[in-house]
Amino acid sequence: MPKQYLTAAETARALGISLDTLRRWDRSGKIRVERDAANRRVVPVAEVERLKGGEGSDHLSARNRFRGVVRSVEVDGLLARVEIDVTEPARVVAIITRESAEELGLEAGVSAAGVVKATSVMVER
Repeated sequence: MPKQYLTAAETARALGISLDTLRRWDRSGKIRVERDAANRRVVPVAEVERLKGGEGSDHLSARNRFRGVVRSVEVDGLLARVEIDVTEPARVVAIITRESAEELGLEAGVSAAGVVKATSVMVER
């Protein structure tokens, strides 16, 4: 039988948000949260899917994603400059650690996404 509720931590991970953000969303009514017998927050799976935009959607309400192809990776000391050509007429450039670039296996021609939050651009694959 599929799981009907997620814990607060599972919900935050699924939505790509912090636990603090989840608590704020609960207080403001942005997300429908229930309480278990121990008064811990639990979130119906259907509510998480609603916020994600449905099954199979890459949309997260708290972040902007730009899917594309890595144009170049320039490593300099501990940092790597990653340039991504996105499908729209735009380009995303991120400065990440060398270790992250190596862990993600970034090189010209691989598929990746720039995830924008505030003034930072993160890279995922």
